[in-house]
Amino acid sequence: MSEKDTISIRLVCEALLQGCADEAACAQVLHKAGIDAKLLTEPSARVPATTYARLWRLLARRTDDEFFGMDPRKLKSGSLAFLCRAAMAQPTVATGLETGLGFLSLMLEQLPAQLVRQQSLAEIVLLEPEPEPRRAFTYFTYWMIVHGVACWLAGRRIPILAIELRCSAPDFCDDYRVMFSDNLRFDRPRTRMIFSADCLDLPIKRSAEELKRFLAHAPANILVKYRDPDSLATRIKHDLRHMPPDTWPETERLAASLCISASTLRRRLAEEGQTYQGLKDSVRKELAIVWLAEAHISFAEITERLGFADTSSFYKAFRKWSGSNPGHYRSLILNEVARV
Repeated sequence: MSEKDTISIRLVCEALLQGCADEAACAQVLHKAGIDAKLLTEPSARVPATTYARLWRLLARRTDDEFFGMDPRKLKSGSLAFLCRAAMAQPTVATGLETGLGFLSLMLEQLPAQLVRQQSLAEIVLLEPEPEPRRAFTYFTYWMIVHGVACWLAGRRIPILAIELRCSAPDFCDDYRVMFSDNLRFDRPRTRMIFSADCLDLPIKRSAEELKRFLAHAPANILVKYRDPDSLATRIKHDLRHMPPDTWPETERLAASLCISASTLRRRLAEEGQTYQGLKDSVRKELAIVWLAEAHISFAEITERLGFADTSSFYKAFRKWSGSNPGHYRSLILNEVARV
């Protein structure tokens, strides 16, 4: 993992909220993790993802709980290892996920979950018994575990189309958007993660040695999905979101606006594992997903907003991005209230 991958100090504070009983205990854990306690009072401070992972492990050992004490039942040390062993014994990602979710539903009292497949889309839904929603950090920690293990089982990253949460939006969402999806929706009837179902049929081919390596580096290898919010790719995506797609600059004009050459722009994006075309497609997908959740915006209007020549081009692109057609995705999102 590159040390440029960092975590906001705000998430450190969240982890400590229930993971440490008092100020002295917090100071001790922070010292062992290599985090200066003074950073807790600096909201803009960040720590390396590897350091945050070290804090995670220390808190888990200290409390014998890999879920930071955020459920009445402890997710005792060794639970992640058991979950992975049970899941990897299954033939496909779908059955592996069902096994893992079943285990977590038994272990955690307030976060039962189920995997639901709807044609080309899939969702993991939390069937919470409590009327009051949990705090955002609790939900995102759960998704971090589930999504991280699912990606390992699949042998590739599983793109998330949307995450909906019952809770209100927290003051800080930047890292959550970078790690999971720009499409985070709060104050929703259910908490769920939506993704393309194509990964569910993938066979699981993980060995005992691969499991050993995965666990040896966990949770740092799950946290690598965090990227530096000050990266060039992040800055470009931010700018693209604030411009109509038909006004997006070509590579040469974008490079000139950044006071670098086109070749330097391509090289720097490549170093971050990105391309300019990929960033444009990513922003178009984000915008499409957001607008599809608004019933009053027609497919024709979305097509025009995104700069496509016609609706068939938009349909083709959306299916390439998400594995689903826009109509099916909109139906899944807008029918949610009716199903509750």
